[in-house]
Amino acid sequence: MLTSDTARVGRLTVSLRPAIEAHDYDYIAQRLADPGLLASAVAVCVFRAPLVAVPMGGIRRGRYLSVAEFWRAAEARSLLADRPGFPDVRMCRSPYRDACHTVEWAAPAPPWWDDDEMVGRSYGYSQAAIPAYCRRRAPAGHDPPAP
Repeated sequence: MLTSDTARVGRLTVSLRPAIEAHDYDYIAQRLADPGLLASAVAVCVFRAPLVAVPMGGIRRGRYLSVAEFWRAAEARSLLADRPGFPDVRMCRSPYRDACHTVEWAAPAPPWWDDDEMVGRSYGYSQAAIPAYCRRRAPAGHDPPAP
């Protein structure tokens, strides 16, 4: 069983768990072009809500996790930083007060306002899953940056 040092902050922790424990495991597993990547995935548990972090590989070029508090994002980043398949782990601060910060790894995703299909491919989604991803994707409520 996967165990990790938990990053304790107050009474709540940020920890790594087995990927199968992630709330979104089945959702992601059904969409990946290469479900074999899940063998190296982990669940990042924040607020007792584990979400799957899938490493890069195959057509998957990178991904991110959304984390509300900046310091919890820092803890999640530190837990993923030395894991195989998670190169260049970094934090990106949200410029908006009503949006989460992100922990990203590998290649940055293409800008969300450019091409939904390209974004789906960069996340390693299968050809069948990309149209569903494009239909479900809702705008974040913020306009894209001015050119």
